[in-house]
Amino acid sequence: LAFCRGRIVRVPKGPLIRVVGTEVAIPCSVSDYDGPSEQNFDWEFSQETDFVRIVSTWDSTFTSEEYQKRVGRGDIKLRRSSNDAVELVIRNIQPADQGRYKCSTPSTDATVQGNYDAEVQVKVISDGLSVSGSKARSSTSLRLSEGDSFKLRCSAITTSPEHTHLHVTWQIKSGSSWQDILSLTHEGKFQPGPGYEERYRSGDIRLDTGANDTYRLSVSQASSADGGAYRCLVSEWVRGADGSWQKIQEKSVEIATVSIQRTDVVISTSNVSVTERDSLDLTCNITTDRSGIFQAEVMWYFSASPDDTLSDAQLLLSMDHDSVVSDSTLISLSHVDRNSYRLLVRDVDVEDSGYYFCEAAIWVPLHNGSWHKVVERTSAPVSVVVTALEPDYDVFLNASKTPKFSDDPTELDCRITNVQDTEANIRFSVSWYYRQRLPGDEVVPEELLASMDADWTLLPGDRGRERIQNGEIIFSKKSADTFSLRIQWTSESDRGDYFCVISAWSRHRNNSWVKSKDVASASVNIFWATQDYTLTVEAVKLKPFFVAGHTFEMTCKVSSKNIKTPRYSVLITAEKPFTDQSNPNGTTRIISLNQDSVVRLEDWTDQTRVDGVVLEKVQENEFRYRMYQTQISDAGLYRCVVTAWSPGGGGMWREAVNGLSNPIQIDFQTSGPVFNVSVHSDSPTIYQGEVADLLCIITTEGMPLEPDDMSFDVSWFAVRSFALDREPVLLTSLDRRGIVTQSRRNGSSDISLERISPLEFRLRVHGCEDHDFGNHYCVVTPWVRSATGVWQREPDIKAKPIFLSVKMDVLNAFKYPLLIGIGLATAIGLLSCLIGYCSSRWCCKKEVQETRRERRRLMSMEMD
Repeated sequence: LAFCRGRIVRVPKGPLIRVVGTEVAIPCSVSDYDGPSEQNFDWEFSQETDFVRIVSTWDSTFTSEEYQKRVGRGDIKLRRSSNDAVELVIRNIQPADQGRYKCSTPSTDATVQGNYDAEVQVKVISDGLSVSGSKARSSTSLRLSEGDSFKLRCSAITTSPEHTHLHVTWQIKSGSSWQDILSLTHEGKFQPGPGYEERYRSGDIRLDTGANDTYRLSVSQASSADGGAYRCLVSEWVRGADGSWQKIQEKSVEIATVSIQRTDVVISTSNVSVTERDSLDLTCNITTDRSGIFQAEVMWYFSASPDDTLSDAQLLLSMDHDSVVSDSTLISLSHVDRNSYRLLVRDVDVEDSGYYFCEAAIWVPLHNGSWHKVVERTSAPVSVVVTALEPDYDVFLNASKTPKFSDDPTELDCRITNVQDTEANIRFSVSWYYRQRLPGDEVVPEELLASMDADWTLLPGDRGRERIQNGEIIFSKKSADTFSLRIQWTSESDRGDYFCVISAWSRHRNNSWVKSKDVASASVNIFWATQDYTLTVEAVKLKPFFVAGHTFEMTCKVSSKNIKTPRYSVLITAEKPFTDQSNPNGTTRIISLNQDSVVRLEDWTDQTRVDGVVLEKVQENEFRYRMYQTQISDAGLYRCVVTAWSPGGGGMWREAVNGLSNPIQIDFQTSGPVFNVSVHSDSPTIYQGEVADLLCIITTEGMPLEPDDMSFDVSWFAVRSFALDREPVLLTSLDRRGIVTQSRRNGSSDISLERISPLEFRLRVHGCEDHDFGNHYCVVTPWVRSATGVWQREPDIKAKPIFLSVKMDVLNAFKYPLLIGIGLATAIGLLSCLIGYCSSRWCCKKEVQETRRERRRLMSMEMD
């Protein structure tokens, strides 16, 4: 089929039926052509004779003489719709134009293929369509009220010789354009216009056919949008030869102009301001020109916001179209005249402030005696402000008790005076505020201490909430016109300005209380002069000279100023040399005694000397510290850290000031030996599963000691890295009494620690694994027995690490797998041979029957 492609010229399938006097457009298109994209077209006409040239897109001299005038006037022209399509347009077609029309395209192809022209038959029929209004009258004017119903009629008939169908559409003029309302299509279907679908489904808009070819439009519940000019648009359709519908002509006639009088609902008064306990009077007016019988349904609403919808608003009162009013005690609704309805609210309250609006609906009677609602409107909201009756009174604040010193009580009285214009429905409550006073003119916002609501329930503020709950701050009502604030123990943070605010509360109709007025008092300043606390601590060493093993004793004497009945807490601290690895920070908290004389050991961790330190109170301002059986490791600077406490509220103690004493030094001058520690291993590189031996060797310099006068605590550590950048892990330890302690291990290897000589300790790692690698070192704590028989602890000594490397033994690792593999392969091979022999011997044996041959002698060659 691809080789048969060529130019194709197409025109509609004929005959084309058209009405005389109308405009005809005959399309022609070309496809599957070569050459330029824009193609040219020639049109010719024939009435059972030769074709006469009409018009061309590329040759201005193509037109025949008999068509030159019509082409020149534009009655016949070509209208290009695309590069490959044009339309032949004939205005005011006449019976003489009936015939065959041929569309031709000049060839631009490389080869001649396909068709280059196409013909279509055009049939011109007479105009048999007539459209008119009701009783053939011109358009009329209708004046209706909103909610009314109306009907419009038009007549449409055709006497066309062909079988044609009519399409009737009712339209309304919206602005300068016509909008479809409802149509009866040429296929007999009803089609509502845009925006009229819901009204068509509800039956408010209908199109009915009647006798004498009339089409009636019925509109119910007319609204203001239904006002305007109405026309009846009728088009005539015929089914073409290809089965499609074609519109052949269209006519319209204006039927009527409808005006809709809008019904408005208005509240007669604008924004209203009334005084509490007065009456509120509002009137709802309905504006309508309806003269017939109707009844109004009125509903009054209240809302706090003008933007609230009816669903959000509160229904106050309603009157239905039978003049039945809903029940209410303080609100009444009355019918003033035909179109006015009055709302009266008696004894208004502050809560009645807001927005009022009314909703009105018009009901008309039907023929069956029932009532039908034709229109509903809502008025604009009216703002109503109810001014409260405020009582007139003054507030006076005075300090009945003022503090002279810290922790003294403070009491303030807030009194209501000059009360006027108060009723039985008024009660008072108080709110207390505090404002810090700063130097200069800097403004500090006030802080709420506490407030009372209308029921005199106390509501604590954020400031001092805990003190109020603990009873340190007390709020009370002494009398009907006096409220008090009492601070049991006044602190320096309480100094500042205080003022009270008296609130008046009014009782409403629903027995609720609403705040109507606030009056603040003048501020009262609470202040007393203070002096800074001073604290002096002096440490004294009672024994200037002593040696290791003796008792160290010092006293701390404390003196203070400007502190009321102080008590002291004491902490003894020691600043050790930085060579002491047990305390790398340098300062140790040893023992403390608080203000209630309770002693507590702080960071004292020597279990052998739990009772070796004592701190006691000698006098009210003197404390004594003793350390029994001092050791060389106790060397350092000792101080007393003293805190002065003053009595606070509720029997609590308040910290006043801290002080630090002068240092007392403990220094031992010894000529004992100097210990050195080193780690050694004959094989730092081992294989997995072997035993690693590590020796911790201790050497001495200086004065020699007997082995019985020396003892050592030895601990082994490992760092699992090459660069010592991780935390050390304790492996095992051996104290000077010979007790071994091992840490918990995750692997399968084991460790042991033993003393092989007075100055040598051996660590063994049995069955080494790959995770046993790393830097290993020992830490030694020497203990030396003095001449008095007391054991003295020397500073810890750390050895230089040695790196232990664990390798894998490839031969041993693969020895057993290879032996097992060879054995299994040999066993499987022998088993296979045995199975093959048995199969060939017993399972696959065949007995062969040999054919017996006759034994014959060979003949001799001579006989042959």
